[in-house]
Amino acid sequence: MIRKEREIKVIYVLVLAVFAIFLAIPIIRLLLESFLGEAGAGISNYVEVLTGRGFLKAFGNSVTVSISSALIATVLAFFMAYSIQYTNLPGKFKSLIRILAVLPMLLPTITYGFAIIYSFGKEGLLTRLFGRQLFDIYGFNGLLFGYVIYTLPISFMLILNTMGFIDKKFMIVSRVMGDNSFQTFWQTIIRPLLGTLAASMVQCFFLCFTDYGIPASVGGEYEVVATVLYNEMLGSIPNFNRGAVVAMMMLIPSIVSIALLKYLERYNVRYTKISQIEMKKNRIRDGICGGISAFIILCILAIFAVIFVVPLVQEWPYQVNFTLEHVMDVLNDWSLFGVYQNSLFVAFCTALLGLLVTYGAALATARSGLNGRLKGVIDGIALVTNTIPGMVIGIAFMFIFSGTPLQNTFLLIILCNVVHYFSTPYLMMRNSLSKLNSSWETTASLMGDTWIKTIVRIVTPNMTSTILEVFSYYFVNAMVTVSAVIFIAGARTMVITTKIKELQYYTKFNEVFVLSLFILGTNLIVKGVLGLIIRRKEGKKEN
Repeated sequence: MIRKEREIKVIYVLVLAVFAIFLAIPIIRLLLESFLGEAGAGISNYVEVLTGRGFLKAFGNSVTVSISSALIATVLAFFMAYSIQYTNLPGKFKSLIRILAVLPMLLPTITYGFAIIYSFGKEGLLTRLFGRQLFDIYGFNGLLFGYVIYTLPISFMLILNTMGFIDKKFMIVSRVMGDNSFQTFWQTIIRPLLGTLAASMVQCFFLCFTDYGIPASVGGEYEVVATVLYNEMLGSIPNFNRGAVVAMMMLIPSIVSIALLKYLERYNVRYTKISQIEMKKNRIRDGICGGISAFIILCILAIFAVIFVVPLVQEWPYQVNFTLEHVMDVLNDWSLFGVYQNSLFVAFCTALLGLLVTYGAALATARSGLNGRLKGVIDGIALVTNTIPGMVIGIAFMFIFSGTPLQNTFLLIILCNVVHYFSTPYLMMRNSLSKLNSSWETTASLMGDTWIKTIVRIVTPNMTSTILEVFSYYFVNAMVTVSAVIFIAGARTMVITTKIKELQYYTKFNEVFVLSLFILGTNLIVKGVLGLIIRRKEGKKEN
């Protein structure tokens, strides 16, 4: 056991070292930069930024559109989750909702904006089908539409997962007690979900507030904090100190989110037993829920249909004959196809390194006798990385690693992704490890096996499904991320999402959509293959 604790402590120290070097120190440096100016250290940068009308207006815009998007996304996600868990809709339709609801996660947010432009713009696909432009796509409307599409999958998965742990038996109890339909609905579904619904609102708000991809394409003159930060750091007249102030101000939602999420945990309802019941037949309920869910899914498909249409026609909307010319142009242009290969390399390495870091961190918290406070440090890191904006991490990396051998390297991008997306994979790993038999290591040590051999031979084979899920999560997010890497990718290390931002300036939207199709196709293949392996593994366990 002494050997085990020594090895666990080494892993624990290595994990802490990673986050000290690539999270804590960069953020501290960013904080220091925000106080530095031409006249020396002080709060002049904060005064200049906060008294300027541009920032406060952008901050207010961000809050307004983020709250609106979070509310709409949570309501829509609830309807879809309810349709799966509490209706008698056909099983195939429910499976379709599960699959298509998370489809937007497989594409970068900057693509959403271009899809909205080519769907609802003056010459857009849906505009031509309806015969008129339905709404102004730039500014608040475009951002709202894009943000809802962006956050809907996250909200849906969160609510659906919690709904699966609600004991449906209480619906029968409520009806026996004489409650009407509304009272039963409120007491047995809404009340147990209040904490999750609030958490969904917080998560969606935070994601909208900190996203840069959607404002970069459809923000127009409706400035938000993310565009102000980008302009301060990489605009025509960059001001790094002011940019550092804006970055620190973006941490305010992070702090509020952490506090709210911790507070909302007390409202989570935990049932000692989950009872499944046959849902009462109700055609009106099923019709309304099925109709709303179908409408949401159709809207998502209609938006993304344009990604398949525009790059596969000669010239939208004037020459709509089918062609593979644009795809072949990208394949033959090394400056474009090369960034796809860069993205594959970065995504694979991110998934591999992220897997090792999260596995090590989870072993230290779930399979060790370390002090509770020491374990709490890693849990705290997971909470912080879950709510710290990618743009802030990217800028912090730019400050701390400029002029070092890591500047403009793939390794820096990979490390940035590992840190940025650490939270969810870590929690998946920790939860899975904590469910395994806690005596395996003790038994193995009594039989003479080393701790490492026990982990490799016994623990890891029982973690295969979670390991593949974590690999998939890191891979997909590394393929679609833009907010963080846009500040640290160089000409040689450019990935697809940063290249799409560059192509926007030259209005090369055919190339943008072809590269987006590459991302979508790659992510679908990776998730499909890994998902098939996971299902087979779980099927063998059941047999």
